[in-house]
Amino acid sequence: MNQLIAYMGVALSVALAGIGSAIGIGAAAQASAGVMSVDPKKFGKLLLLSALPGTQGIYGFVVAFLLLGRITGVELDSALAWHAFVAGLPIALSGLLSGIHQGKVCAAGAMMTAKQPDDSAKSLILAVFVEFYAILGFLVSFLMLPSA
Repeated sequence: MNQLIAYMGVALSVALAGIGSAIGIGAAAQASAGVMSVDPKKFGKLLLLSALPGTQGIYGFVVAFLLLGRITGVELDSALAWHAFVAGLPIALSGLLSGIHQGKVCAAGAMMTAKQPDDSAKSLILAVFVEFYAILGFLVSFLMLPSA
């Protein structure tokens, strides 16, 4: 039972952050595709906007990998199992929500790039504001990793 609790922390960190990234990338890429259907030369400016929401999934994967390294092959008592479970939650939840909302910001940035291509860097800056909260979730999860 303790292994199951700990592995749920691993699964949630990668799954929820990955879902947020997938939804965010989907929103940004749809908007980018619409812009490129009119002006394919904007691909370079839109690529980063489309890919940026994918970082949350990477953060979730890294935390899951680190958690697996701490709990695999170790006899887990109840406290350590719950510790591992809870350590995965900050990136799981912040990754889910920030990935979705970063995708919305990036989609709006794609629309801005359609009309004001020289201002595309401004939309990246706005998207980085959302990224900051995913980074905070990643750091908290990292700092909460069990030392087993």
